[in-house]
Amino acid sequence: MTQTNVLGTERNTSDQEGTQHNHPAQTHLNRILERLSPLDIPAMENVEAYLRHKVRLHHKSQTMNSSFTSIVLFLDFYGKSGKRDLAEITRSDLEAFIEHEQDRGMHISTVKTRLACIVAFLHYLIEQDRIPNTAVRKRIRVKLPETLPRAMNPQDVKKLLSIIDHTRDRALFLLLLRTGIRIGEALALTMNDVDLNDRKVHVFQGEKNDMGRVVYMSNDAVFCLKRWFRWRDPEKVLVFYGKGDAPLSYSTARIHFTKYLEEAGITGKGYTVHCLRHTFASELLNAGMRLEVLQQLMGHQDIDMTRRYARLTDRTREEEYHRAMATIEQGDIHGAY
Repeated sequence: MTQTNVLGTERNTSDQEGTQHNHPAQTHLNRILERLSPLDIPAMENVEAYLRHKVRLHHKSQTMNSSFTSIVLFLDFYGKSGKRDLAEITRSDLEAFIEHEQDRGMHISTVKTRLACIVAFLHYLIEQDRIPNTAVRKRIRVKLPETLPRAMNPQDVKKLLSIIDHTRDRALFLLLLRTGIRIGEALALTMNDVDLNDRKVHVFQGEKNDMGRVVYMSNDAVFCLKRWFRWRDPEKVLVFYGKGDAPLSYSTARIHFTKYLEEAGITGKGYTVHCLRHTFASELLNAGMRLEVLQQLMGHQDIDMTRRYARLTDRTREEEYHRAMATIEQGDIHGAY
């Protein structure tokens, strides 16, 4: 018999036969349920019902996976504490799980995401009258550190772009830099999503929040895309693709980006592909763009997410500081040393 861990990573491949003709969302659900079936956790039937509910709401595969992982980890922890009935869940059970995940070394943002998935699961059970409204009556807050987005230094951006001579990669990374779209959104673009004449890109479904938006392209991004379009296979649907029929994956794009950082001599600074999005936002703010406009381009539902970039870089604030400090240094007020 195959040994299966708490997340059910081992599965019988023969059970997958007969699912290949299903709708993609249903096929993905079947794979998750295969991982669920051999587990010994409380409320298995409730987990399955919740996952089917998420499929009906058209939740994406990534969201399904995150929910599955979070719920299974919690229920395994809950079962090992000696409880099996979800009606007995209390706030202290959730708090104990949070501490357990932190003790395991999980990043606080990961813990917060898992808690959100678990609470959503419990709210579903409450709405279905399967458990009482006791555990989540009062919200549990997990405070995240106020980290700043990491934008690239302008000189480092120049060094990076100066060594990318691969036509596809240059078009991809410059598109990220000039539109601020996420790497997952860029890799999902089809040729119908890009309008070179109007210099627009239609992101019909945001990667994180499913919020569609229209972003705009600079002249240099359009130029690079035109070059790539002359080389790319016209039979392909995706704008950026890998070898054969496979799409270009995030891991492949990340490997290429890391290689270019090494060739440009700018490793060790914490730069990732996502830093291109941060650089886009900080440069537009420095150029005078209003936060409300940047929020729409970034696809942020909450403007507080966009406001982080104002803390990262604000040329007006910087200029006012130096102007005030010049006054101090001239001895016009107390503070000249």
